[in-house]
Amino acid sequence: MSGDEFRFTGTTGAVAHQILVVEDDQETAASLKAALIADGFSVTLAKDGGQAHSSFVMHKPDVVVLDLILPRESGFEVCERIKTADPYMPVVILTAIELKESRVLADRVGADAYLNKPCDPEKLVETIRDVAEKCWAKRHLTQPATEERVRFNCRCGKRFKVKASHRGKSLTCPMCGEQLTVPR
Repeated sequence: MSGDEFRFTGTTGAVAHQILVVEDDQETAASLKAALIADGFSVTLAKDGGQAHSSFVMHKPDVVVLDLILPRESGFEVCERIKTADPYMPVVILTAIELKESRVLADRVGADAYLNKPCDPEKLVETIRDVAEKCWAKRHLTQPATEERVRFNCRCGKRFKVKASHRGKSLTCPMCGEQLTVPR
């Protein structure tokens, strides 16, 4: 299941299924995985930024749960790279850092939620579902409708499909060289 293939709840949005947990502490990662699996999620673990990026590309999770203190690359950097690749990917920061500046920076790099460790598993699940719903709505309800297309054929049989904004403009058929005007 990919990031834009959420399971619907039957109401107004989506529920995440595939979670990528980026956590370098094995004990914390294992307990997060167990708690999320117990709640019906499928979980992939990554222990650093490199594994996070590989897993993100290969498995395209529905939500990323991300620690900030990671080897080689900070969680801020990981979040920024994920949001650059997919601005609608829900990212939940789960960290021991309680500084206001950290929250501000997390917001600046695109994090959708910020939780402090230790975190109650129910609160984490509630947050995951909430950010999945909000990001799904942003992706599907606020994007402009796709631009209308005009379809027409050349006398030689070549089919064209162009933007409606090209109505009345001229083009040359690549098959026969005939000058055509896009129908109004």
